Amino acid sequence: MATRPAFLPSTMSAAATTGAEVVRRSAEQADAAATECWAALLGGCDSPGRRLLPQRLRQLADATAFYAGTAWWYGDGSRHRTRITRARERIEEAVAERDGAEFAEAFIGYDEAVATAVMRVGSLIK
Repeated sequence: MATRPAFLPSTMSAAATTGAEVVRRSAEQADAAATECWAALLGGCDSPGRRLLPQRLRQLADATAFYAGTAWWYGDGSRHRTRITRARERIEEAVAERDGAEFAEAFIGYDEAVATAVMRVGSLIK
């Protein structure tokens, strides 16, 4: 039985832990697009997921912003917002360059950045 790769395990865990349902749903969609993109990169082909991934990553950042609230996202959370944006840009560059190794490494940073922001906000809410 083959297992499906997971690109956002920390984000999905953080969303489940904090009850950030909007983030969890968006992370699932981004993860599915990442899986499809990964397969396209490995296969040297193009796919809808490869083209959809940037949109899904932006939607995940937007869901995180919604969960965090405008005041935190543009205030104390601005460094988290910047980390998420930089990590997303790195993923997009890897996709454009068809660099699977860079893609995988960049996703680790993106997952960590989003999960950290979600956990930080979650700790403030409780």
